[in-house]
Amino acid sequence: MAHESTFTPGNRLSKWFDDRLPIERMMHDQFGVFPMPRNLNYLWTFGGILTFFLVVQLLTGIVLAMHFVPHETMAFDSVEHIMRDVNWGWLMRYMHANGASMFFLAAYIHIARGMYYGSYKAPREILWILGVLIFVVMMATAFMGYSLVWGQMSFWAVTVITNLFSSLDSIIDGLGTTIVQWIWGGFSVGNPTLNRLYSLHYLLPFVICGLVVLHIWALHIPGSNNPTGIDIKTKSDSIPFTPYYTVKDGFAMCVFVMLFAAFVFYAPNYLGHPDNYVEANPLATPPHIVPEWYFLPYYAILRAIPDKLFGVIAFAGSISLLLFLPWLDTSKVRSTRYRPIYKWFFALFMIDVVVLGYLGAKPPEGWYLIIGRLATAYYFAHLLLVLPLLGWIEKPSAMPGSITDDVLGKKPAGAK
Repeated sequence: MAHESTFTPGNRLSKWFDDRLPIERMMHDQFGVFPMPRNLNYLWTFGGILTFFLVVQLLTGIVLAMHFVPHETMAFDSVEHIMRDVNWGWLMRYMHANGASMFFLAAYIHIARGMYYGSYKAPREILWILGVLIFVVMMATAFMGYSLVWGQMSFWAVTVITNLFSSLDSIIDGLGTTIVQWIWGGFSVGNPTLNRLYSLHYLLPFVICGLVVLHIWALHIPGSNNPTGIDIKTKSDSIPFTPYYTVKDGFAMCVFVMLFAAFVFYAPNYLGHPDNYVEANPLATPPHIVPEWYFLPYYAILRAIPDKLFGVIAFAGSISLLLFLPWLDTSKVRSTRYRPIYKWFFALFMIDVVVLGYLGAKPPEGWYLIIGRLATAYYFAHLLLVLPLLGWIEKPSAMPGSITDDVLGKKPAGAK
């Protein structure tokens, strides 16, 4: 939300810098006195939590990169060297591995909050699209990082996922195979593949940083959404970001870091797979290939479709459809709080995603496959049918006149 600057340089040196490079003014205006809706709940703290974990991943990743050897005969041993011989290497590795899980957990909560409160609706469409792009690059970065361990599950996950491009052969003969061989750097997953994944895994986090800067910039133009979905109308509807939300974000971050620390120090391998502690063997395929937990819903969608090409289309579509939520949702109100029918469909959608995550870790057979196909069908039905159609027929419940009325608990006009 654009607002007039209230920054006043405190001394001559500060004024000299302010005239030439007004960083202090920007920090004061955008993170100090920036007006925020006064009714934000703790779900709005996950943006700050995500920023914290991005920094954690960058710092631990840079340290790990100093000791990792991207070679097919030495990668696995170099990880063990980090764990056993490098000072505090075990801590860096466990923080990086579990930090990725915490990063995705916070991202999923952040996305769910945005969907529930309609944070993708006008005028925040660009903000939402940038957020989805960050999520896509996060997934690519995490997949490449998972492959670097060069354990059994990592190696075969790379083999399976990169092989998906071969489905393009059914559109243009030889196209998919050519792309797969180009990615591999040969006729199978090997040393060139590992080097390319390592290079991109190091590069993409800095792309994420650039997208995050744009995401925050896009946020500060219209300002933050809030649980009512009502825009700030008067000065009483807002409070400055500092100290109110810096303290709130800091407290939430401390609680989340305690969860992170519990995994790092007490259950560092709980979210991993035991097969990844076995060195990659191209001649021995694991009986059941399972990706990291944060990929499981999309992996379940991929396997639910019997045709390879349509499975890849469904996999890509399940993520890319999120880009179009601002136009798929036809409701006149933002917040699901005031949509008495849709809130039940949204709850069902959340359950559906959890079910898909559970099924992604199971073999695609029997009832697991049947339920997976039903869950996949509802996933797409929710986005392509429920969101557009329900917005036209649903009558929203009475809304408060302003954010202040909501905070003070005043009954909306027309409410019983």
